[in-house]
Amino acid sequence: MRPNKIKQMWRDGKCVTLGWLSVSHGFTAEVMARQGFDALCVDLQHGTSEMNSVLPMLQAVSQTDTTPIVRVAWNEPAAIMRALDLGAYGIIVPLVNTAAEAAMAVAACRYPPVGMRSSGPVRAIQYGGADYQSKANDEIIVMAMIETKEGLENLDAICATPGLDAVYIGPADLSFALGLAPRGDNPDPLHLATCDKILKAAHKAGIKAAMHCASASFAAGAVKRGFDMVMLTSDLSCMIAGARQQLDELKAKTS
Repeated sequence: MRPNKIKQMWRDGKCVTLGWLSVSHGFTAEVMARQGFDALCVDLQHGTSEMNSVLPMLQAVSQTDTTPIVRVAWNEPAAIMRALDLGAYGIIVPLVNTAAEAAMAVAACRYPPVGMRSSGPVRAIQYGGADYQSKANDEIIVMAMIETKEGLENLDAICATPGLDAVYIGPADLSFALGLAPRGDNPDPLHLATCDKILKAAHKAGIKAAMHCASASFAAGAVKRGFDMVMLTSDLSCMIAGARQQLDELKAKTS
């Protein structure tokens, strides 16, 4: 089976750079995949993609060495299994509140006898290799998002879930949980301390911690604090920032 680059990097003690695909199009996915990210995530929760968009986007990413990930819209086994069958090598599950919910997500990503994933890797076996089904349980990554009050209350139990590879911080929803205004790169001391608490709990349990960022500077800080994966930017954010930069420069030079 094609090895999972993320797992290889984690074994080597390296931090993984993750890009985000909010726009539902194979070409933008391909362009992002060619920029050098270690992994790219198709966002089914808040992006414009639907499940029928996932296949062409994963095919586009797969033209490169970038590892394809999907964030599902909900902790729903059928959607998780479908994304994996289409070739995702990692799954991000939002709004995980309890160890039982984390265990359900893990089970959907693992073939029996350790999980309940149904057999039918229609594209995954083409992408991963003929021995995909015998090795997928060891290569596929599952990450649970910690971003609610209940999730924080059950943090240690979630991190101790057998088979869970990482916890993933959703900063805006975490801000809600802490009584703060939602934002991406949140410098509030309470928010930063909570993120570090999640990081510490993950490492104590022997799993990894990922931080969803909105800028290179904040992501660099997360790397220095010990996070194992940082989401750096999205296709949509880059498009907006690039357009604004050019317009602002034009106005500055012509006013």
